[in-house]
Amino acid sequence: MPPAVHLLALAVFAQGTSEFMLAGLVPDIAADLGVSLSDAGLLTSAFAVGMAVGAPLMALLCRRLPPRATLAAFLAVFVLVHVIGALTGSFAVLLATRVAGALANAGFMAVGLTTATALVPADAKGRALSVLLGGTTLACVAGVPGGALLGQLWGWRAAFWAVALVTLPAIAAVLTSVPGTPKGAGSTAADGPQLDARAELRVLRAPRLLVTLLLGALVNGATFCSFTFLAPVITDVAGLGAGAVPGLLALFGIGSFLGVRIGGRFADTRPVPLLAGGGVALAAGWAVFALSAAHPVAVLVLVPVLGTLSFAVGSTLISQVLYAAAGAPTLAGSFATACLNIGAAAGPWLGGVVIAAGLGLRTPLWVSAALVTAALLAAAVAAAARARTGSTPTPAAPAPEGRTVPEA
Repeated sequence: MPPAVHLLALAVFAQGTSEFMLAGLVPDIAADLGVSLSDAGLLTSAFAVGMAVGAPLMALLCRRLPPRATLAAFLAVFVLVHVIGALTGSFAVLLATRVAGALANAGFMAVGLTTATALVPADAKGRALSVLLGGTTLACVAGVPGGALLGQLWGWRAAFWAVALVTLPAIAAVLTSVPGTPKGAGSTAADGPQLDARAELRVLRAPRLLVTLLLGALVNGATFCSFTFLAPVITDVAGLGAGAVPGLLALFGIGSFLGVRIGGRFADTRPVPLLAGGGVALAAGWAVFALSAAHPVAVLVLVPVLGTLSFAVGSTLISQVLYAAAGAPTLAGSFATACLNIGAAAGPWLGGVVIAAGLGLRTPLWVSAALVTAALLAAAVAAAARARTGSTPTPAAPAPEGRTVPEA
């Protein structure tokens, strides 16, 4: 794997910390700024909405710009909005900084995914994605619990300052490691002229891509629905102290890291068995968590297991988005980013709705189980429709050792 791909993961680590750290800070932000817990949860949804909308928009605007300078500029904006967020006393301003930071993060991820996959062979998209998402999972392991610990020691604003500081070396890494015009960026597979944007956007009409985007959004929505409200589940339902929150968030992060590694191992060659088996286990796991959330031992076991399953299934679906959008080389990364964050916006919003309705802190876990079940049903319907029409899917990409990559 090229060194630039690993260094791009450093920037993803900083951005992933920002996106996920609210899981341990939502109660403190709500108390400090005088808003409800469900309103504070909207900070996660706002970030995700900005990511979902911003990914295709930023990819279109930046498709002809040099990736190294573009990536560094997005990171500089990311630093600025976190400084503003750390200083503000207004929930509205904080909400606005989350949207602005999300737009910068979306632009970085859209360009970064395209750049990373352009630097590797055509059948290694899943492995490249696993390295890049490794930055996100390391954020869950170290950055998110660290943010929660900083919040407990010095207040939630300290976590925002920490993200700004961690992003600075990422800017230097991008400027020194990413090629100015990586091979394949903005080109056809044959390194021909850059495709017209309208031709790339037409890829969105492909049925396979639409189904894969839906599945990815549903699974990621399930992950974020419960993850956003994991801290109050730990403290108020399981009865563990606030000091247990960073450790359990770290356990979820360790599981997510393992899940991404599993996804990277099988996404390029055997995605269907992983998606089918992992999806069923994930739906059952969220339901079991909802039933047993009052038992600390069950929480300790299920948090890392669900982190592993969520990211193994989720990262594999995102890799399949990249394969399905192979006809849009400069916009494929934005499709994958939008898929992730439509779910990341809808999940916390749904979780906040059920909590605000007085249904209890366990209900986001039930919503997560329902979302994964919906994904399984959608996949079954799509498979049945293909069987009725007798269509034979084309392999997503050449597979190593002569193996065929199944349809996602």
